[in-house]
Amino acid sequence: MSSSATPATPATPATPELTVVHLVRHGEVHNPEGVLYGRRDGYHLSELGRQMADRVAEHLTGRDIAYVVSSPLERAQETAEPIAKVHGLDLATDARLLEAENVFEGKTFGVGDGALRKPGNWKHLTNPFKPSWGEPYVEQVVRMMSALEAARDAARGREAVAVSHQLPIWIVRSFAEKRRLWHDPRRRQCTLASMTSFTFQGDKLVSVGYSEPARDLVPAHLLAGAKPVKGASKAFGA
Repeated sequence: MSSSATPATPATPATPELTVVHLVRHGEVHNPEGVLYGRRDGYHLSELGRQMADRVAEHLTGRDIAYVVSSPLERAQETAEPIAKVHGLDLATDARLLEAENVFEGKTFGVGDGALRKPGNWKHLTNPFKPSWGEPYVEQVVRMMSALEAARDAARGREAVAVSHQLPIWIVRSFAEKRRLWHDPRRRQCTLASMTSFTFQGDKLVSVGYSEPARDLVPAHLLAGAKPVKGASKAFGA
């Protein structure tokens, strides 16, 4: 009597785990001189900025946060600290999350006043596609994608928070969503204390989301698309 073996059932490939990295922009900064502070030390969150940081931490309470990392700059560290504290985590630092370099650091940059009125500065405005006034957009993409991937790897299957700055966040989001990198700064959807969330399946980026946990605390002239107000520049809220 013969018998036949039952064919083996092919193994179903495991679905790669989902990992979410929330890129958080820091809260409002105490900057009474209204300068573009860029990478300069000594610029801390204002009292309102600390409220924004606490709001983001509250918003993320109950989420499966496994890793919190920040730009080395004070305003980013102070935004990340309450998030790390809520989840009982040490705060890591990653220089790849730094603000973009800018030749106008330390100068005022408002509407109708400031650095743009001086002819000596016009040479820095010759190429908005690069841009000619600071760190090339492509270089920002490279370092920010590297920082995102490092945060993803540190929180595999869970969630990570990385606190950075408006321009690098917007540039890496534009790259991920296949938009051109040069843009009108007034149209960036990256308000203070906002979250731009990158979801990975395994190593593959599958979606990008955006939310504003502290929107009601953000001054109206700093919201995306707001009309410029003389003496209240958006440029220094980086």
